[in-house]
Amino acid sequence: MNTATTLPDQKKVGMVSLGCPKALVDSERILTRLRADGYAMSPDYAGADVVLVNTCGFLDSAKEESLAAIGEAISENGRVIVTGCMGDEAEAIRAAHPQVLAVTGAHQYEQVVDAVHEHAPPSQGPYVDLIPQPDIKLTPRHYSYLKISEGCNHSCAFCIIPDLRGKLSSRRVDAVLREAEKLVEAGTKELLVISQDTSAYGVDTRHEVRTWKGREVRAHMTDLARELGRLDIGGGTPPWVRLHYVYPYPHVDAVIPLMAEGLLTPYLDIPFQHAAPSVLKRMKRPANEATVLQRLKNWREICPEIAVRSSFVLGFPGETEEDFRYLLEWLEEAQLDRVGAFKFEPVAGAQANALPDQVAEEVKAERYARFMEVSARISAAKLGAKVGRTMPVIIDEVGEPDEDGDIGATGRSQTDAPEIDGNVLLRSVSHTLVAGDIVDVLIEDADEHDLYGVHI
Repeated sequence: MNTATTLPDQKKVGMVSLGCPKALVDSERILTRLRADGYAMSPDYAGADVVLVNTCGFLDSAKEESLAAIGEAISENGRVIVTGCMGDEAEAIRAAHPQVLAVTGAHQYEQVVDAVHEHAPPSQGPYVDLIPQPDIKLTPRHYSYLKISEGCNHSCAFCIIPDLRGKLSSRRVDAVLREAEKLVEAGTKELLVISQDTSAYGVDTRHEVRTWKGREVRAHMTDLARELGRLDIGGGTPPWVRLHYVYPYPHVDAVIPLMAEGLLTPYLDIPFQHAAPSVLKRMKRPANEATVLQRLKNWREICPEIAVRSSFVLGFPGETEEDFRYLLEWLEEAQLDRVGAFKFEPVAGAQANALPDQVAEEVKAERYARFMEVSARISAAKLGAKVGRTMPVIIDEVGEPDEDGDIGATGRSQTDAPEIDGNVLLRSVSHTLVAGDIVDVLIEDADEHDLYGVHI
C-alpha cells in the first residue's frame, strides 16, 4: 500500500479486499478518494477507526469467505463497513453480522465514502494542500491493474456479473491512457488490462474517438492496446502490457501482430469455459471450438512466443462423460499454456441453478482430477521446451542471502501473469537487484508450473 505522511489527528481506514483484480482496483479507488478526503490508511485492524471489507459474491464459496472476513474484522476491530459484489445481499450480511455499520454494492464509490464520513468523520478537512496525495496502490509498485470498463453484456447461465455490476460501461479511451501514463510515470513496469469483457471495450460508446497526444484514438481494444504499447515516459523502456478477460471475438486476431512487434506481451487470457458444443449451448456461450483451434494455430504462426491461458467450468449441469472426454481431447489439441479449472457451483440468481441433470459432487471431483492431470502434463512439456533459452524476466521479490551468501529471487516471464500463473525462480542474483527490474535469465530447469534459472 502506498502511504504518505500521517498527521497526528487523522482518522485511519483499514481495508480487506477480496475477489478478483477488478475488485482490487475498486479498493484502490476508494482508498485514494478517502486519502484525498483527509484519511490515513491503517495496515492493521488495531490502528483503524473503521474497516472496509470489499466482498466477492460470484460463487457461494466466495460469499462464505466474504462473510468470514467480515466476522474477523468485527472481532478484531468492531467498526466495519461492507462494500463490493456481495453488497447486493445486505439482508444476508446483516443476518450473519448485525453489527456492520453500513452495506454498499459493487463500485458504489460515493456511497461507501459517504458511509466512512458518517461513521468515522475526518478530524479536519481534506489534506490535499498539506501533504502529498499519491494514488493508493494495493499491488507492488512495479505492476498495476488498469480497468478499462465495468459490467458485461453477456447472459451466461452460470454467471450473475451483469446483475452485480450492470451492463457494459466503457471508460473514455483518453482517460484510460492518461491513467496508464500516470502509473508508468510512478514506476509501473507492467500494465495488466482488465475488465469483465476486454474484447467488447467501446462497443457501448460505438467506439467513440478521442484525441490523445495529437492522435485520434478509438475506444477499441486494438487501438487502446497499440497506444499502451507505445507509452514512452521520458525515453524509458515502454511497460509490459498484458491483456486479460479477452473473449475470442474475430477482431482479437488484430492484436496478435502487436505482440509479434513487441508492443504487447505475447499473452492472452481467454475464458473458454468449455469445449463440448452441447455444454457451451447450455452455458449460453458461443460454440465455436473448431474455429478456435484454427485461430490458435494462426496466432502461433504470427507470434510463436504467444501463451494462451484459460479457465474451464467442470461438472456443469448436463455435462456427460462424453462431453468431458471431448473437452480433454480438445485440450490436448489446443495445447494451452496455462489452464485453470473450477468445479461448477450454483450461484444464487444464476440461470444454471434450474437446469436439469445436475452433476454429482464426486463426479465433479473425479473429472477435476483428470482434467488437472492433463493440463499439468501439457504445461510441463511447454515449460520444458524453454530450458536452455534466455528470456526477459520481471522481478517480483528478492530474497535474503543464504548461508553461502547466495541471493535468490522470484520473477515472471512475459507469459506469466502475477498471482495466477507460474514463476521464474532465480537461484543466484546480484544484491543490487530489486523488485521491478527486468533482467535476462538463462532457463536451466522446469517443472509442471515454474521455471528455474540464473540472472546473466
